[in-house]
Amino acid sequence: MRRWQIHHKDLTRSTNLDARGARPWDVFTASFQTAGRGRLDHKWVSSPNTNLAMSAVLPAGDISLEHLATLPLVVGLAVANALSLATGGLCRIKWPNDILVNGRKVAGILCEKDSDNVIAGIGVNVRERVFPEEFSSRATSLALLGCDESFLVIERIRDLILSSLSHIFDEWKEGGFGAIYERVSLLDALKGTYLTIVQTDDDASPSRGICGGILPDGSLDVGGNAFFAGEAHIERFDSPLTKN
Repeated sequence: MRRWQIHHKDLTRSTNLDARGARPWDVFTASFQTAGRGRLDHKWVSSPNTNLAMSAVLPAGDISLEHLATLPLVVGLAVANALSLATGGLCRIKWPNDILVNGRKVAGILCEKDSDNVIAGIGVNVRERVFPEEFSSRATSLALLGCDESFLVIERIRDLILSSLSHIFDEWKEGGFGAIYERVSLLDALKGTYLTIVQTDDDASPSRGICGGILPDGSLDVGGNAFFAGEAHIERFDSPLTKN
């Protein structure tokens, strides 16, 4: 934890906005965000003083764009490993940037380039118990999963994730995605499912097929085609792994 410098606000628009222009290893957290975002500008809904909203600044000036494209999965592995301590190993990585437990989202990730750095925005549902109707069937929290009270302390979840991210980021930066690929693949929530891939919210021609899983270059195999970007919507859970 010594490498991280934590900055906290009670109220902010977005921790990712707070992190712009900051130094590597700075971390920005907030008790409440008024304009939290996910991928494709989806809104991140969170009650005040209930969940973790955090953005960590990672050094990326000497990392190739090809290598950098796998960073959301690096952060995903770090978050999944940390939250598995709370959930008893149930966390799975939903390519490219969500963490699921029993098919429901417990955490989300948004990585954004900022000059020579990358801002890794991380949101975790910690004590949330009631979600808006449009999310209620797809979201969960550590509290709803019945995790021990000691894991419902937001600062503890923050520190577990940062500790995990510190180690996994160093492994990835030194050895590339291949250094962590096997661990990412073992936690793949999509492999074996039938899903739809969309590039935008109003994608007129989405791709559908059986998912072959996350590939060694960080792309996703859907129906024999590799996708490097997009949003995956699960239509059927056909894989034993995703039912755990």
